[in-house]
Amino acid sequence: MNDMSPDSYVTPDGRTIGGVVMEMKNITLRFGGVVAIKDISFDIREGEIRAIIGPNGAGKSSMLNVISGFYVPQEGEVWFRGSRRPQMKPFEVAAQGIARTFQNIALFDGMSVLDNIMTGRLTMMKTGLFAQSFWFGRAEKEESYHREQVEKIIDFLEIQNIRKTPVGRLPYGLKKRVELARALAAEPKLLLLDEPMAGMNVEEKEDMSRFILDVNDEFGTTIALIEHDMGVVMDLSDRVVVMDYGKKIGDGTPDEVRNNQDVIDAYLGVSHD
Repeated sequence: MNDMSPDSYVTPDGRTIGGVVMEMKNITLRFGGVVAIKDISFDIREGEIRAIIGPNGAGKSSMLNVISGFYVPQEGEVWFRGSRRPQMKPFEVAAQGIARTFQNIALFDGMSVLDNIMTGRLTMMKTGLFAQSFWFGRAEKEESYHREQVEKIIDFLEIQNIRKTPVGRLPYGLKKRVELARALAAEPKLLLLDEPMAGMNVEEKEDMSRFILDVNDEFGTTIALIEHDMGVVMDLSDRVVVMDYGKKIGDGTPDEVRNNQDVIDAYLGVSHD
């Protein structure tokens, strides 16, 4: 490809991985006297699926919260698209093109699937509350446009038959898919997935894995995910960073991580319930 940057490369399955999109530089995060993250550096490249793994309590979700702006580290810097990111609130980070799902599902149970996904478009809506309440003119056109985009996501994730169902009535696996849909509705350039397959059965994991690969391939979305299922991690990810007790103990391709003795000792060789 002629438009590839010098940092770009093509994976064996034909996907293009670009230059660094986000870089975490010497991140340290403390809660009182507890150090959740200690001097960790790693980057995320455009177009890749980047996994963050480690035992329970390793600091993975805390790292995702730093990336998404929920936590502000006491030390270190977050760089996004070549610029040092100042302290920002989560909605400001979202406006930069970063969306996420949560380890514990954060949906509105009393609202329909469609309405839940529509909340992912809020940062893109320009008309004021007054115009929206009367639903006329520009507000009507804007909502129609956003609803059309949401319908495309509903089709993409194959949840047409539950689009009007209240989320509270859905089984767990479908709720996780709706949460993914809401994140995609924000049209993220970087998608953060916090244990997207936790609590799923084998069939549900296979479906979610397929959708994650499709999002990465068809939308070109860069993805960073936390996941405990090592089979999923090794199958999906281009690179893996490994954390243990707040420290980084491994970083590389799935094969490199799989054969890293520190990783084997700390995580892969240990059974976790």
